[in-house]
Amino acid sequence: MGNEFLDRVEDNAAVRTWAEITQREKGDSLAEGYISELWDFTRVSVTQNNLQELKEIWEQWNDEVRQLFYSNYGDLPYLLDMKVDKCLFRALAQFWNPAYSCFTFGRVDLVPTIEKYTALLRCSKIQVDKVYSKAVNAPTFLRRLVSITGMSGQWVTARMKQKRDNKCIHWKNLKDLILTHPDTKKKVDIFALSIYGLVVFPRALGHVDEAVTDLFDRLDKRVTPVSAILAETFRSLNACRRAGEGRFIGCAQLLLAWFHSHF
Repeated sequence: MGNEFLDRVEDNAAVRTWAEITQREKGDSLAEGYISELWDFTRVSVTQNNLQELKEIWEQWNDEVRQLFYSNYGDLPYLLDMKVDKCLFRALAQFWNPAYSCFTFGRVDLVPTIEKYTALLRCSKIQVDKVYSKAVNAPTFLRRLVSITGMSGQWVTARMKQKRDNKCIHWKNLKDLILTHPDTKKKVDIFALSIYGLVVFPRALGHVDEAVTDLFDRLDKRVTPVSAILAETFRSLNACRRAGEGRFIGCAQLLLAWFHSHF
């Protein structure tokens, strides 16, 4: 019985070929003459930020502060307890098909949707029809951090760093603010910004990237961050699969929460 099952297991290359032939026959948006250049195996790195300090801060807050967070940012803190099974994630990545931006499991295609991710984030303030897009004349990173943290421009300037092409701020600086800031709402805002920077968009390990502050600065206008989260997930999976390796810099916790919800 076991051998019969193993005889019917097809590898990724066979599944991919079947999917492409079937899609061509039925007609879709795949470019004419497309030839798959995917690797049979992708070495995906799921290196994560250490979230223990964020979890400890959350556990110290009373119900009143937590409710303030929930009302403004939804149930993001559950992502802090979502353990990323690296083996499962790496196995899952092997079934990602960049040609269609979906997971192909045998004859079944699955893909995260805006509706599903919105439900997983559980934020009543999100308006699905108000999609985030970067403003043409967006405030500078300095001005956004001054607005979010309530600190002076001098304070922010002294703590800004350059990581590759982007500016960022170290998590330690934000942690100190959360622990000492006299304004409870600002504490909550900085904590939420930290989750977006360290969990949802973990671009630079241990730091919050300037691109994250641009999206975060627009949340109070009730725009949905879900489209940006999905776009980063798809972009990162596509990049890893096409290169045959790479670090996944989307929200691994949310992707696995979506995956688990189907089983």
